[in-house]
Amino acid sequence: MKTWADKLDSGAPSQVKPAPINIAGMKAGEIMLVPTARQVDDFIRTLPKGTHMEIRTLRQRMAKQHGAEVTCPITMGFHLRTVAEAAFEDFQRTGDISAVTPFWRVLDASTPTISRLSFGTAFVTEQRLKEGLKD
Repeated sequence: MKTWADKLDSGAPSQVKPAPINIAGMKAGEIMLVPTARQVDDFIRTLPKGTHMEIRTLRQRMAKQHGAEVTCPITMGFHLRTVAEAAFEDFQRTGDISAVTPFWRVLDASTPTISRLSFGTAFVTEQRLKEGLKD
């Protein structure tokens, strides 16, 4: 069985292509980034401690970074869970919070992805509080 860390580095390569449909503020035909989970992970790692970024802003900035107008919201949702689960696996294995991807800088109590995490919301809330982020 694949671990979340395995899933972080697997899957299709990223793509930049026209969006096929209107969804989540994205219009059909806009140039869309379909990122990899690793690209999402790498981007989140650049967020400074104590900084919260809305997922909409994350999608906009990643799109711009890759020469696109928008980032696929569906793919982003899947990858945010993968990033969070892989980070939590790393934390459980090492006990070193400073070495894991700080996904709690993007996910908060209002984020739909949070309810799907295998480890619940307490860990996310705790990390956000330690960084002075509101939930």
